[in-house]
Amino acid sequence: MGRYEEIFQRSIRDPQGFWGEASEAISWYKRCDKVLDDSNKPFYRWFTGGELNTCYNALDRHVESGRADQIALIYDSPVTNQIQTFTYRELLGQVSRFAGALKGLGVSKGDTVIIYLPMVPHAAIAMLACARLGVVHSVVFGGFAPHELAIRIDDAKPKVVISASCGIEAKRVVEFKHMLDKAIDLASHKPQKCVIFQRPQAKAELIPARDYDWDELMAKAEPADCVAVKATDPLYILYTSGTTGIPKGIVRDNGGHAVALRWSMEGIYDTNPGEVYWAASDVGWVVGHSYIVYAPLFAGCTTILYEGKPVGTPDPGAFWRVISQHNVKTLFTAPTAFRAIKKEDPKGEYIQKYDLSSFKYLFLAGERLDPDTYHWARNLLKKFVIDHWWQTETGWPITANCMGIEQFPVKPGSSTKPVPGYDVQILDSSGKVLGPKQEGLIVMKLPLPPGTFPTLWNAEKRFLQAYLKMFPGYYFTADGGYKDEDGYIFVMGRVDDVINVAGHRLSTGEMEEIIATHPDVAECAVIGAGDSLKGQLPIGFIVLKAGATRDPEDVSKELEELMRNEIGPIACYKSTAVVGRLPKTRSGKILRGTMRKIADGEEYKVPSTIDDPGILEEITIALQHIGYAQKKSTGQCR
Repeated sequence: MGRYEEIFQRSIRDPQGFWGEASEAISWYKRCDKVLDDSNKPFYRWFTGGELNTCYNALDRHVESGRADQIALIYDSPVTNQIQTFTYRELLGQVSRFAGALKGLGVSKGDTVIIYLPMVPHAAIAMLACARLGVVHSVVFGGFAPHELAIRIDDAKPKVVISASCGIEAKRVVEFKHMLDKAIDLASHKPQKCVIFQRPQAKAELIPARDYDWDELMAKAEPADCVAVKATDPLYILYTSGTTGIPKGIVRDNGGHAVALRWSMEGIYDTNPGEVYWAASDVGWVVGHSYIVYAPLFAGCTTILYEGKPVGTPDPGAFWRVISQHNVKTLFTAPTAFRAIKKEDPKGEYIQKYDLSSFKYLFLAGERLDPDTYHWARNLLKKFVIDHWWQTETGWPITANCMGIEQFPVKPGSSTKPVPGYDVQILDSSGKVLGPKQEGLIVMKLPLPPGTFPTLWNAEKRFLQAYLKMFPGYYFTADGGYKDEDGYIFVMGRVDDVINVAGHRLSTGEMEEIIATHPDVAECAVIGAGDSLKGQLPIGFIVLKAGATRDPEDVSKELEELMRNEIGPIACYKSTAVVGRLPKTRSGKILRGTMRKIADGEEYKVPSTIDDPGILEEITIALQHIGYAQKKSTGQCR
């Protein structure tokens, strides 16, 4: 039995012993009464009775144990030509002072705070300051439009919102404060106070008695100490797209989160204290939470917060420059980033300009890593290229080639094997376990390991309905795939109506609701079709109202603008096909799966339940008319 198999089997057979030992790498104010509490199935809880503080484990303990002068955070911003470093001592000073500022605004343990910031150090500082006080933070991705922010304000009901005057997209300034004001106008819940970081690229007008300047608050604040919280208390809420169009508030607890992420840094990423780890993502996504802010700091590593793009800031060598300049050992990003680099620099000429001797591992996740991109990166970099798979709900990897345990041969198209703690199975629609190479639904046997979500924010019934009801005793991932004869997992894609655009999960149901508001649209459907750069892109199919005389091109442009305003540029909505009718079953269900196969050029069977098979030819012609058959990338969606 190999080392991986030994560790994995123990994690499944003896989760209490396995995770109890892993928890010793975390500092506790009070040890837990029980490692795994299964007294209220299927609501399993980890480390019940234990008390700790997440910020203490990320910062204070390292300052106290001799890492005070080690670099904790590197802020690298090619869009502002700025690089700033923070030692563990300096970062602790900033975080404890901002925690004091929040405390002075009346924020206390159990309150919620929304963070709507670009990729600046203040985002990490705000997150850690909330954790220091036992305040639940909810980071909203800066690319989301006011409507999306308003939905999250109404659900999280924050006492305070933390934002900035602006963000910067390549060479364009995006006014965050304007979007925040509009979101608060739209929201039913009105936050008591807002803290605004004024960036030199744009000055925001503050509203008296509601808005506070970040720098002015910091100048007056007294540092705040850590507040002890229960292991089962919520650390943060992170909203992910739901199939109903209403975002789901993923809850992350403090104890299990700290234990799992600390273990993952060495077990999965083979990255140790003092080494440099870079997750090229955004703090608005789960990768940014787990692997920009928390996990590297739990492990005593140096983490990088990058405000830029893989190309265009200034060229396709941007990532290689960061790796070389900061001696990065491990890079984690999305396949989309590498497809963008490959598109701009197919021969990898920019790689030759930089010293990548420190660089050892490239981890990719957020969407399926296509074999072509894998081979391109592997052949040019001559480094380990590891596809791994996880979800916002899990908070850390489900399947991976665990570099810190045992390195397995790569099978392109597979994210290798289940990570210790995850009992991954493939089931058919009736719940029967399938054998090797039989494609089905990917599930995980309960209990899920620490660090995964225990429930949804104020929505336990939805938690049960969305994830646990379909297969009792299992968590349903909503992904399809298969397991081969060697136990490798192949994730083939979503089986619900959430699509993955450049690693960002977006609801086609929500997009349909937005399109339906257009006065000329009678009926619509949105699918996610394959794209060589973004993974998937949304395509809208619309049926115009009878008597509508407007040019379909004008309607399409208006829908693109509508989507941009309601969801944001992140939706990458560019393509609308005007059709006379939508393909449906006799019971009225729209055949989105068949439409998706047509868009992707895949073979499909005409469903026996379709009300009129001839409509599929019209769908094909409509897709050809908008040029999607060529699968051309739309490039940047900003």
